[in-house]
Amino acid sequence: MFMKRGISVLTIAALIIVMALTGCGQKQETQQGAGNQPAAGEQKGKGFKIAMVTDVGGVNDKSFNQSAWEGLQQLKKETGAEVKYLQSKADAEYVPNLNQFVKENYNLTWGIGYLMGDAIKAVAEQNKDAKLAIIDNVVQAPNVASITFAENEGSFLVGVVAGMMTKTNKIGFVGGNEIPVIKRFELGFKQGVAAVNPNAQVTINYTGSFDKPDLGKAAAATIYNAGADIIFHASGGTGNGVFNEAKDRLKAGQKVWVIGVDKDQSLEFGDDVTLTSMMKGVHEAVFQLSQQLINGEFPGGKVTVLGLKENAVGLPEKNKNVPEDVLKKVQEYKDKIVKGEIKVETVQ
Repeated sequence: MFMKRGISVLTIAALIIVMALTGCGQKQETQQGAGNQPAAGEQKGKGFKIAMVTDVGGVNDKSFNQSAWEGLQQLKKETGAEVKYLQSKADAEYVPNLNQFVKENYNLTWGIGYLMGDAIKAVAEQNKDAKLAIIDNVVQAPNVASITFAENEGSFLVGVVAGMMTKTNKIGFVGGNEIPVIKRFELGFKQGVAAVNPNAQVTINYTGSFDKPDLGKAAAATIYNAGADIIFHASGGTGNGVFNEAKDRLKAGQKVWVIGVDKDQSLEFGDDVTLTSMMKGVHEAVFQLSQQLINGEFPGGKVTVLGLKENAVGLPEKNKNVPEDVLKKVQEYKDKIVKGEIKVETVQ
């Protein structure tokens, strides 16, 4: 009915193969991939080295970067490829971190997140033989593969959930940096809420950061204090603070909800405060494109866009806290969006 991880892997795999749309001084952290060694006969990735550089949200953001790293860990397990990451603590570390893998002759280096666009572009231009890839931004270069998502479409659906389930008609949105990818979350969410509940008010709060849980907690406190009972966050590690605020209020006897992002965040923060999540197939996209490289099919210079039609965004398979009638309405809107009967506003 909704996004299923097993299905989305196959769907995104097929899409990436056939679909090409043009379109600071702190110590660095590095980690080699964990996981079981591949079984005999599954070693076609042996000898390949594939790495990723996180944005400032860090690899343990419980969200976006973590999903990407899990995709590379799966690649190691299934193909035998060597995988590694560098964690950026500040914007100034993006280019040095990318260059480190390029100089070490990695077969592919990922930049995870919109904020890394300029760094990927610079490194690609300076190292034309290197292969790079980026999530959530488009870099026009023949040696860069770009993957973006229709976050506005998936966010529309969780907006439908929030609009139907709010008891106060006050809903919040907490964003990280106010950049196009996060604006797509915001715009889609507001449209979904309005579609089913035009009387609901949505309060928007951008924290300006993806790695500051304290800012997320403060933003959530302000919104909940104003009467909201549901907050959707698209703020990476900053969103951990939104969940922390919801849990603190639950302990004090106030029931409020959080809608998670990128992963099924109920697995991390529990069903007691997680209403649902707007999932993105970052894990599968990183895994499948990296596997393409191993197969000699790297889509350099191409842009792949993944949305509801590809089951690359949407709700988790299991939604314990969302009633069946709400899920039915979500499915109705999903079908209309996929058929083109509803166009969800977006930004580039």
